[in-house]
Amino acid sequence: MKKTFAALLCLWSAFGWAQTAEELLANGKSSDNVTNFGMGYDLKMYSPLKQIDKSNAKRLVPVWSFSLANDMGEHSQPTVYNGVMYVVNGNWTFAIDVATGRQIWRTPVQYERAVLRVGSAGAIMRGPATIYNGKLFRQTVDAHVMALDMKTGKEIWKTKFAEYKEGYIGVVAPMIVNGVLISGMAGGDRTTRGFLDGYDPETGKRLWRTYTIPAPGEKGSETWPNRELPDAWKYGGAATWQVGSYDPQLDLYFIGTGNAEPYNPAYRKGMDSLYCASILAIRPKTGEMVWYYQTVPNDSFDFDANAESLIADLRVDGRPRKVLITAHKNGFLYVIDRTDGKPIAAHPFVKVNWAKHIDLKTGRPVLTDLLERAMEGETINVFPSRGTNASLIAFNPKTGLVYLNSWNYPRLMKFVDFKFELGKGSTGIESTMETPKGEPAGYHMAIEPLTGKVVWQVPLMDMAASAGMLATDGGVLFTGLLTGEVVALDQDSGKTLWQFKTGSSIVAPPITYTHKGRQYVTVLSGLGGSVPNRVAAKSVPAGGSVWTFALMPE
Repeated sequence: MKKTFAALLCLWSAFGWAQTAEELLANGKSSDNVTNFGMGYDLKMYSPLKQIDKSNAKRLVPVWSFSLANDMGEHSQPTVYNGVMYVVNGNWTFAIDVATGRQIWRTPVQYERAVLRVGSAGAIMRGPATIYNGKLFRQTVDAHVMALDMKTGKEIWKTKFAEYKEGYIGVVAPMIVNGVLISGMAGGDRTTRGFLDGYDPETGKRLWRTYTIPAPGEKGSETWPNRELPDAWKYGGAATWQVGSYDPQLDLYFIGTGNAEPYNPAYRKGMDSLYCASILAIRPKTGEMVWYYQTVPNDSFDFDANAESLIADLRVDGRPRKVLITAHKNGFLYVIDRTDGKPIAAHPFVKVNWAKHIDLKTGRPVLTDLLERAMEGETINVFPSRGTNASLIAFNPKTGLVYLNSWNYPRLMKFVDFKFELGKGSTGIESTMETPKGEPAGYHMAIEPLTGKVVWQVPLMDMAASAGMLATDGGVLFTGLLTGEVVALDQDSGKTLWQFKTGSSIVAPPITYTHKGRQYVTVLSGLGGSVPNRVAAKSVPAGGSVWTFALMPE
């Protein structure tokens, strides 16, 4: 035992612990490190690594696996820095030796267990283990944000950001942006008012708070029924439950907001309800909102705009444009000018029956009669219930294509009466979700973002995929399935090149990196989250683990 402890001490001394802002901007400066969610501030989920390619992907083998001592679900992306892998879930924080899979330290998450009756998804963590200047940052499900020492896992500070008994929970990883720790919140299906916080990463002191629903008299408040329903804005949703992207040249942080509450628009007088279902551009130092684009005014179908907006540069009408690309829950793939929030293109990538198209001049959807019929009391079948299920898409700048996992699930729904109760469910609907018989549950897809052309798609007949996509210069896509397989796909056709069955569902984004010149792929396995559980819990066991793969030597 003494020898083992001494060996770990020697191991620790070899690692550097203070990560800098410059390294975040350069995503670790080398392929040995993965320091940002989405493989970079731009969230492209793209790697130039090509040691693993289409010709040899079939030789991938597991190098090590590691139990995460958790059965509530693994949604996060590992962080790799100086030979150490950091992993977060709802119940633990881990530091793991990249080379061997040996635990360096682990720290349990302390939270009030009563909160599990509030958060329908349970104690989960979306995003990465966020690291900066020797600290690891995370949230806890009972609405705290905290910092741990990267070397020891010991708590440095902990700050409460909301009251979980009012419906607020912490399931999203904070993010370091221009020296500020930006942290969101979840609880958009309960009686909450969305916000985004900025903290001093050294002390945990809150520097600013930007609410995603304006108070009466503030810009945008005219889109709420403040006279007829004076409290509607206080509990109107617009949660910030996914991670954002950052453009350091523009110094803008881009974050999506969630659905309006209740879904039933009668309780919001059918008004636009800013800034629900919107993409916001925020100044990280101050929290100032520079621009917004509301994708679904008067959101009445649970069409969160939280899907991460990846950053890309595209040629549009012969000239370069700085854009965001978003695969929206509402079924449209958007290309938006990231300097001003104006839509450039918006094409459906799944079956859509709630809107005819997106009017690019106004930015608003042109509705079908579906919402009107629902407001008259009819039970309607809305396509889609979700275009994707909160999973990262990938963009390869060399192919110019977006790669994603789509869902073919409609929502059968009816608006019902809503009675306000603080901290409780706040949807105002009855609904079910089921794939039409004989149709695929979803697809692996490759799409041209400006035209919406589907270059290829591969049907998934059993279950749709909730895992993120990762594109590489080896011509390989990595993703995972709810049935538990990690898969490598041919980037040109979607054909499966290789797969490996883990013990539970893959609902997390994979990463790739190098260690001592060898390319690795790592992904978390573990069924969890309200929608994956609804789809897969009867046939797939829970249980969290880390899986790391590399090519078998020839």
